[in-house]
Amino acid sequence: MKNNEQHLASRRNFIGKSATAAAGILVAPSLLRASGFPNIIKSYGKPDSMINGVQLGVITYSFRSLPDQSAEATLKYIVDCGISAVELMGDPAESFAGKPESTIDRRAMFGLYGKQRRGEELTDDEKKQMADMQAQSAAYNKEVAAWRATASMDKFAQVKKMYNDAGVQIYAFKPNAFGKDNTDAEVIYGLKAAKALGASHVTLEHPSDDAQTRRLGTLAAKHKVSIGYHGHEQQTPTLWDTALKQSKYNGLNLDLGHFVAAGNADPLGMVRAKADRILSMHMKDRQNPEHGKKNLVWGTGDTPLTEVLQLMSEQKYKFPGTIELEYEIPEGSDPVKEVQKCVEYCRKALA
Repeated sequence: MKNNEQHLASRRNFIGKSATAAAGILVAPSLLRASGFPNIIKSYGKPDSMINGVQLGVITYSFRSLPDQSAEATLKYIVDCGISAVELMGDPAESFAGKPESTIDRRAMFGLYGKQRRGEELTDDEKKQMADMQAQSAAYNKEVAAWRATASMDKFAQVKKMYNDAGVQIYAFKPNAFGKDNTDAEVIYGLKAAKALGASHVTLEHPSDDAQTRRLGTLAAKHKVSIGYHGHEQQTPTLWDTALKQSKYNGLNLDLGHFVAAGNADPLGMVRAKADRILSMHMKDRQNPEHGKKNLVWGTGDTPLTEVLQLMSEQKYKFPGTIELEYEIPEGSDPVKEVQKCVEYCRKALA
């Protein structure tokens, strides 16, 4: 009986406190605003991958093997990983905006391109498949160019709102619109779409062509959106120097893992030297040439991921570190689970 009375008293006390709190919400909204309570409610349940001053992001290429590549599904993958910032590939946003659909098997194409980048020989059947895909791609690109000429930016603004409402900031955009074969009109379209998405920069493979980097830098300056040039194993400490001199809107989308696989001896020195021009940095764990250059589970390769994360935190660098999932996904797992593991690796490194 005594225990029952204590339980009832505790319950009455809880109800009383709850009622008082509820009354406070009704009679003292100014006090709640001053305390930041609305912001707490607004951000409740949203991802947060700002860790000890380091903004951790992900490139949506990491989810390329998943069947649904829509803007909505891609957003769910990002949020499920606990990530609050993203480098968005072109397809999710452009498809949302009404871009014509492609019949090309993108996953197969990515696989063949990846094999080529790794220096692996394609079989005769694979070479034929690649040639067929390239022909299809050329025809499709013409169709897309015609669509881009009249595409409205309203849909891109809707994507920005959808992502922001879920707690995800789009900091970079990577459509296939900045190549030497793309017209100035397509480049301008890509820059405008990036701005509508809220991105500070676009990303693309470094063209190794001074005329092209000058052209892009000039157009970027007119539209106030920066260009982040990505590198694979062609990366050297001086790869970006000419582009950086050409325009203050030209910058680096450094890939730390590829930089190591290219045989460069001082990746941390590279980050320190170019920090003020790095727009974003791809993170993966690759071996150096002596060990085979493989993409491995984080913490098992030669890339100084822990050290670079700690450097970013200590030096208060503002550019985001972008997870790019490229190692082989273990049986029974999936890209979301593996990206989650990468996030956890970063949290431990920055603890």
